[in-house]
Amino acid sequence: MDRFFARFATSIAHAAGSPIAFLLCVAAVLVWALSGPIFGFSETWQLVINTATTIVTFLMVFLIQNTQNRDGAALQAKLDEIILFTDAENDFVGIERLTDKELEELHARCEKAARRSNAMLQSAHDERNARKSQSK
Repeated sequence: MDRFFARFATSIAHAAGSPIAFLLCVAAVLVWALSGPIFGFSETWQLVINTATTIVTFLMVFLIQNTQNRDGAALQAKLDEIILFTDAENDFVGIERLTDKELEELHARCEKAARRSNAMLQSAHDERNARKSQSK
């Protein structure tokens, strides 16, 4: 059942995001709008579009969320695999489960390391330029 729903959700999410799906929705809204005078812009006429869009939106939220959850989990697994088999810090494996505060602290640590790296690069660049100007 899980595999069937995963395939179904993925195919519906991809189809819903296509240009053809968008054009079909625009056409449906235009047909509805143009039928307004025929139905006298009645409450029933308005209820048709409200009900249809509510139902479609309600169902699509769950299908798209399922697809996003699986895509996110797959991406995290791939990143974890890369982290584990490189010189990157293993502290980053599984950080998607950290609290917002813990993520902010980790982000601050990364920014501090980036500033240190940039300072070292700038220092090396300045030193190289100084050597070049002395040798001239």
